[in-house]
Amino acid sequence: MKKSIKILLVDDDLRNSMLLKRFIEAEGYAVVYANNGKVGLEMYREERPDLILLDINMPELNGFEMARIIREKDKRVIIFFLTDRTDKVDRLHGFSLKGNDYIPKPFYPEELIARINERFESMTVDQDIEYQLGETVFRPNLSSLTFKGETHSLSVRQTEILQMLAENLGKPVERDLILERIWGDASYSNSLALNVQITYIRRLLTDPSVAITSIKKKGYILSATSL
Repeated sequence: MKKSIKILLVDDDLRNSMLLKRFIEAEGYAVVYANNGKVGLEMYREERPDLILLDINMPELNGFEMARIIREKDKRVIIFFLTDRTDKVDRLHGFSLKGNDYIPKPFYPEELIARINERFESMTVDQDIEYQLGETVFRPNLSSLTFKGETHSLSVRQTEILQMLAENLGKPVERDLILERIWGDASYSNSLALNVQITYIRRLLTDPSVAITSIKKKGYILSATSL
């Protein structure tokens, strides 16, 4: 599977990027490289990668702006922000741009590889699986929600969260379980990121018969009722 997956690495730190590129390629992934956001955007349009590893502080076009332009038309490509900007405001801004992960520098290459592997392994779901939630159809393999003929796209992370809730329809799912399974740990920053993603999923669930209810300090329940 890895040989068919293409990764675009966009970072102006040439030396470290070449080391990271070789490390990722050793895992069997195809990697193309761009040294700034402007070139990265051009290569994204030419290469159509499956995953973008995106630095934020770059000349020509910064990572946040590049992600914003891409997300205007492409909700499916996976975006990992790789950055030394670790403030809460920056993290939340990254997730508001529908980033799928936010990895602070410095990081161990093994950690990045583990997150990449987990991301693509989690996408190998049954192609025919779908969930009927009230009048909404949720298709994890398409990362989509369809209600009365209108379809909304979910990010990969939002899809993973909603699938966990849909698998336990009407039952509480603990926050820590979601965080451990999807983010790998229940840290404070990841907990904030979960809050943000739940907010976006609620906005996309336009069906009034479907709701995600918070259980204070514990978790969430996805419910669907007949109107």
